[in-house]
Amino acid sequence: MRFRACIALLLFVSACATSAPSPREPTARDPRLANLRRAGTLPWTDGGRCVVQEASQPWPVVVERCFPALDHDRIEFHDSTGRCAVASAGAAAVGLGVCVLAAPEIVVGAVIVAGVVVVGFTIKEALDAYELKWAEPEDARPAPETRPVPETKPAPQEPSPKQRPKPEPKGPDFPPLGPTETSERERHRRCEPIPVPHRGGDDTHDKCADKIPNNSFPGWDVLVNGKNFDALQLATRTLWDIKTDDFDKQPLRSQRFFVRMKLPELRREAKLARECGYEFIIGVRSTAHKAVLSEEDPTLKVVVMDWC
Repeated sequence: MRFRACIALLLFVSACATSAPSPREPTARDPRLANLRRAGTLPWTDGGRCVVQEASQPWPVVVERCFPALDHDRIEFHDSTGRCAVASAGAAAVGLGVCVLAAPEIVVGAVIVAGVVVVGFTIKEALDAYELKWAEPEDARPAPETRPVPETKPAPQEPSPKQRPKPEPKGPDFPPLGPTETSERERHRRCEPIPVPHRGGDDTHDKCADKIPNNSFPGWDVLVNGKNFDALQLATRTLWDIKTDDFDKQPLRSQRFFVRMKLPELRREAKLARECGYEFIIGVRSTAHKAVLSEEDPTLKVVVMDWC
């Protein structure tokens, strides 16, 4: 409750600090644009997609809703003013981070980011759209100087058939380039890893996924190319699917039948991962499970999870 009260106070301060936009500076005082520029200085794991969706909200609300999408391995928060001490007392570190980041003006040294920050792909698109929106219109630019046509110049005549311009070729001679760019942009969006909550219902499964060495998002699934994967190791660009079935307790015949039933989905997941440039690993809890999977499809990479 105290943390929520701190966020509410920051919202009030932000509102008081924001003056009405001037007609001469439509973008300079646009809260959405200000939020996008501010978010562009931070590292995001989703390319800034959450920020763009919430950018019309006050900055503290944007921070609270999009905080899980930050690259927490590259960012540190320091409450140098002490104003977040009450809000974060007895709360997790995430409470302190949101409070510090949601302040109307970030104090120097309060937020430290490791490495160079590249503006998220989705944020950059939104900023580019603003630049086009407020670019100087053609009719506002000074017209080029014109000179009167001398009276002695003969009147224009109808062009002869030989002088008439030939119609431009149509059809396959000039294939449209737009769909290619759109397709590439859409593929890039699909391949951005987005942390999403575990589906729940199997605590053992979730714990095994969270304990994967160098898991970049413990406590979360990762949405890539339309598929929820159980874990992602960003350092090696590796996606995981975890199997925690009691495989060894099943009869040998049932074991092979079980693996064959799962193979189509596993192959589909491996294909989706490869399309986005990721490796794909299947984590199992027994050597028997790994052996049958490898026999049925040697192209799949299977690992026995000694931590689970």
